[in-house]
Amino acid sequence: MRRATLYQIGVVVGLVLVLEALCLAGAIDKITMPPPHRIAVDFVKLMMAGRLFPEIAKSFGNVMLAFVLAYVIGIATGTVLHGFKTLRETLDPLFATYYAIPIFAFYPLFILIFGLGDGPQVLIGFLLGVVAVIVTILNGLDRVPRVLRKTALISRLGPFATAMHVTLPFCAPYLLTAAKLALAYSLIGVIGSEFIMARTGMGYEIGFAYTNFDNATMYPLILLVLLFSIAMNGILTRWEKVLLARRGIQ
Repeated sequence: MRRATLYQIGVVVGLVLVLEALCLAGAIDKITMPPPHRIAVDFVKLMMAGRLFPEIAKSFGNVMLAFVLAYVIGIATGTVLHGFKTLRETLDPLFATYYAIPIFAFYPLFILIFGLGDGPQVLIGFLLGVVAVIVTILNGLDRVPRVLRKTALISRLGPFATAMHVTLPFCAPYLLTAAKLALAYSLIGVIGSEFIMARTGMGYEIGFAYTNFDNATMYPLILLVLLFSIAMNGILTRWEKVLLARRGIQ
């Protein structure tokens, strides 16, 4: 294992041990947070019971839908914008201040437009993720060497073919960075919106458990979200390192 990976594991284990010690010593009240070993036991029990599998599947399904929409539309929009300098300069201030806008504040409006189904939750996840993808893709396209674009021009490639065979393949590491950002924002958007106003999904179950002091449900679900995020991010990071290594970048 690489030294950095060992350090990362050490930091996580250290934090868990500190929490365990604080909980057992009574510095953290058991009503506020049970010891990590208790959370792990409750997590196994929750998974074996399978009672919340429909809610888990629904939430993660919405997260992946929001992620795919934000990623695909973000890449397409960023690629198109890069070819229109004036339009990009017009939208740059919006991109720079976009995340100062409280997207969750529009949740009641989204409910009025799309109803009480999964639409508003997916939409919030999409809106949070898409701009991060656009900005990352624009950043990557800015770094494409001019010689590659000239080669595409000499080869008489059209804009679509140039993007598919020249510029976007060069930006592969940025594409993976955009994927990590889109996934993180999609998780925040979907789970957060379920927590606020939904009546189904993991976010709702976490909020309901919190209100009823049901730590045996709340913390295992939070742990599940963390494990899902870490696993997906780890896969994308590993893929990113492979691409960078092929280009001789460590």
